[in-house]
Amino acid sequence: MKALLVPIGNSRGVRIPKPLIEQCGLTDEVDLEVQDGTILIRAPRVRPRAGWTKAFACMAREGDDKLAETHFPSTPWDKDEWAWP
Repeated sequence: MKALLVPIGNSRGVRIPKPLIEQCGLTDEVDLEVQDGTILIRAPRVRPRAGWTKAFACMAREGDDKLAETHFPSTPWDKDEWAWP
């Protein structure tokens, strides 16, 4: 399938037909990459734990970063079997 480059301000763009968008699962945002002279357009990769640093900083500011349980009763297993490596 061929497409034309169309002017968009100082840049140029490609109109992607709806069936291709649906087939690739593209939404409002895409990842672009150049690989061996080819432009790759793909759905954004899921980034596990994205935003955790910001959320933890907010929790610390709010004092919400403490253990919910502060007393942990020991068991015979803790005393007899557990050993730090």
